Amino acid sequence: MRSPRLFSITSSAILLSALCSSAFAWSINGVVKSKISGRLLGGVKISTFNIGGYETVSAEDGTFSLSGEGTDALADIRASKMAIHMEGNMLTIYNADAQILNVSIIDAMGKVLKQNNVGQVQGIVSLDLGKLARGTKFVRINADRNNSTFMVTDKGVTALKKEGDMLPMLQFSLAEYANQVYQMKAEVETGVEILMEKPSNTNSSSSGGELIIPSSSSKKQDDTPVDCTGKTYQAGDHNMSVNVDGKNRTFIMHVPSTYTGDKPVPLFVDYHPIGGSSEGQKKDTKYRALTDKEGVIALYPQGTTKTMGPGWNVGPCCSNDDDLKFSREMIAAVEEKVCIDKKRVYAAGFSMGGGMSNHVACFMSDIYAAVAPAAMDLNTTNSAKCNPERPISVIMFRGTADPVCRYQGGDSGYNDGLNFLGAEGNFQFWAQKNGCTGVATTNGDGCQEYSTCRDGVKVVLCTKQGGGHEQGDGNIGWPFLKQFTLP
Repeated sequence: MRSPRLFSITSSAILLSALCSSAFAWSINGVVKSKISGRLLGGVKISTFNIGGYETVSAEDGTFSLSGEGTDALADIRASKMAIHMEGNMLTIYNADAQILNVSIIDAMGKVLKQNNVGQVQGIVSLDLGKLARGTKFVRINADRNNSTFMVTDKGVTALKKEGDMLPMLQFSLAEYANQVYQMKAEVETGVEILMEKPSNTNSSSSGGELIIPSSSSKKQDDTPVDCTGKTYQAGDHNMSVNVDGKNRTFIMHVPSTYTGDKPVPLFVDYHPIGGSSEGQKKDTKYRALTDKEGVIALYPQGTTKTMGPGWNVGPCCSNDDDLKFSREMIAAVEEKVCIDKKRVYAAGFSMGGGMSNHVACFMSDIYAAVAPAAMDLNTTNSAKCNPERPISVIMFRGTADPVCRYQGGDSGYNDGLNFLGAEGNFQFWAQKNGCTGVATTNGDGCQEYSTCRDGVKVVLCTKQGGGHEQGDGNIGWPFLKQFTLP
């Protein structure tokens, strides 16, 4: 990408514009306490991760105050409007006015492909994207911490987020306590009470912005024989939906030609990556050719958008919807239409879909018999609350050179609040949760395996040396999954 060129504004320019307000004022104050003892907590680090550059620490008496009003950086933003236009390879930003302008080009998986940093900008900036101009891309513009995100396609430019619409989301972190997340609901909030708890206390919830976790009264499996009467179904892809909390949630039900409807068959749920789609995952998954041969019904659910395209509620970044409830409702709806063996329901997924299949293992072990996440681990937020009702088998697929979800774990690097356990950390986490003993061995597929775990479950990590951000290997994953049934 060549260096940006600065031009004067011309009145003849045709704009595909979106208003972007100058940085809005906001403030919040309150107190941080221990949820169990009520003790006031000092030294709690408080930071924003949807608006960069704001952080503080709670005082000894637990009080805190954080504000986005009147900082030098924000006061220097003079432009009240920005707009972008895409023509050929050229991306043009109009009405740019900032001390520092940062432009990031991001792909549909959230990976930053290119970044340009420009100083003392006033007027028009043009960037030649070259090959990056092809296909759908996301452009994040940061003008002195004033963020806007746009989706760029061959049909034009769409504003995904305006700064004036975005209120800060705060993360509260303290050693030995689970991180807590709070989403501001108004531009001025006072007397906010944040309750923090240690990770071992997994059955309670915190203040706003928390992951949506179902209560312990989740559905239980029964041993009623499955009646397949009337559950034949036309082969093909069927677009379906369920209503969840007043919202229409969609998914694809794929019925293979080998499905006969005269006996219960397994159900396979495959979650797409962030920025992806149910249709895209159905096309790209490495499992469908294998499950189709065995008459397995496959579901491809559609996530919802919070910031960077359709994703899942596995942490603070990517969805405000109850995706666990959606998954339960989706599976229940399908069981009414086709003949499903409820003891053989499995989950897989790629990238954030891999994060979701890790997530459902934590909170839907009464539904899923085993899971196969690929290219993403649990993060510090959902792992702190992970409390499966029973041991559950997990097989993980990871690449050592994955540039999106790094093998070693840590902060995602996308300022989205996600901090991952890493491949080895995820492996050990599930081994501990499942009461595995002994040391991991290498199985016939070259994967590390804990095979001595509670209730006969197994925990496996398949590492591809030099591997990147890739879909899971169905040739290994499907034979592993289908050997397990719910107790």
